Amino acid sequence: MAWHLSVQVDRDSAVPLTTQLQNAIKVRIEDRVLQPGVRLPSSRQLAQDLRLSRSVVVEAYEQLIAEGYLDAVRGSGTRVTRKLPEGGGYAPLLDSRPAAQSRWDLRVGIANLSNFPRQEWLNSYTKVLQNVGREGMDYPPVAGIAELRNELAGYLGRVRSVHTEPAQVMVTAGFAQGLALLSDSLKRLGIHELAIEEPGHNGQRRFILDTGMTPVPVPVDEEGLVVEALDRTGARAVLVTPAHQFPTGVMLSPARRAQLLAWARERDGWIIEDDYDGEFWFEHGGRPAALQEGDPERVVYAGTTSKVLVPGLRLGWLAIPPRLYPLLERVRSRQDQGSDTLTQLAFAELMRSGLLDRHLRRVRSRYRSRREALAAAVRESLPEARLSGCAAGLHSYALLPPGTDEAAVVHGALRRSVLVRGGQQFRFGGPPGPPALMLGYGSLPLTGIAEAMAAIGEAYEEARRR
Repeated sequence: MAWHLSVQVDRDSAVPLTTQLQNAIKVRIEDRVLQPGVRLPSSRQLAQDLRLSRSVVVEAYEQLIAEGYLDAVRGSGTRVTRKLPEGGGYAPLLDSRPAAQSRWDLRVGIANLSNFPRQEWLNSYTKVLQNVGREGMDYPPVAGIAELRNELAGYLGRVRSVHTEPAQVMVTAGFAQGLALLSDSLKRLGIHELAIEEPGHNGQRRFILDTGMTPVPVPVDEEGLVVEALDRTGARAVLVTPAHQFPTGVMLSPARRAQLLAWARERDGWIIEDDYDGEFWFEHGGRPAALQEGDPERVVYAGTTSKVLVPGLRLGWLAIPPRLYPLLERVRSRQDQGSDTLTQLAFAELMRSGLLDRHLRRVRSRYRSRREALAAAVRESLPEARLSGCAAGLHSYALLPPGTDEAAVVHGALRRSVLVRGGQQFRFGGPPGPPALMLGYGSLPLTGIAEAMAAIGEAYEEARRR
């Protein structure tokens, strides 16, 4: 049977046809236009329908199979995988697609279990269990227990210059719940559009859509979010990563920070600052203060333990402007009964005792070594690439020379047992950006970085020769 698939390619575009086709199918799967289990045309049939070389379709299909979007079974054809998360509820923020088996995994958001301070956490939890009273076992306040809110207010002021009070801090089940609460609250204020950075976090874009908000992409350049473009959208709320933009790694320049804060005041708008990896800064000199310091009345500051400890704790926090706090508390009280009390108490003890600071000094040194090793390996194996942005966080963004077939490099790396994401995966369907690779090093052993980059370098040379 001749199956059909409605996709388009642009032969006048600078983006390789393989990349166009791969991205077109991927977006339809992620947006549930192509449902799990749906059969696609054979490579020969689709090549004929689109007037493409069959090798273009074969390579696109192979990459999508490797990334877990498609399944190919002899005698059953090529189908959309049934393993993607089922619809309903909020879309996941992380890269939750099934991953192909590989020796080196350079995706971001992969927990490094070896860095979790097991003994310190056990000591803190044990101390809590030995001393907790009835109030610690009862339903908690929806905004979080007083002990943790006190510690967070002091900690955020000390390490990130966040201006807040315990009464303005809310404990959440990670950033996902915080973003859902903020989206619901903004809608109650008559705000139905949330501006987001482009390129940015595709999981967040889909999550925002599922909350009933409309995400509005705003371009990012080497100074961060382009505030003039934000102003032209007419949006009154924006989600930004000013300290270490995701994924490019650029830092919002002082001039843009001032522009963005002025925009919020003039628009009567709100800024959500996602400080997703704020504890890891490797540049010489101190890390810039949180954007929230510039206007605590307009900026919601968000952080989590996902990078500091492990994502599985599902612990995050919001420092909320006084005018917005009562609304978020009302919205929260209608959704759940607060976060796990014992985990909150244990984390508060970890902070109060100084064990968290000690842990961060230890792992910061480890990640700095990994980042330096990665930069050296890129210079050795990808000398024509350029690392974008500042030295911070747990990933780097490598810009490839113009004209590079990004999809071919990603596919070639996977054939060499290296799983890496291309920059186009962080675009939202607009004009394609420069070819790039997202290099997550947080979960890589130090000894594996050079080997992984050497394999990527081979894949790049292979793509260039073709």
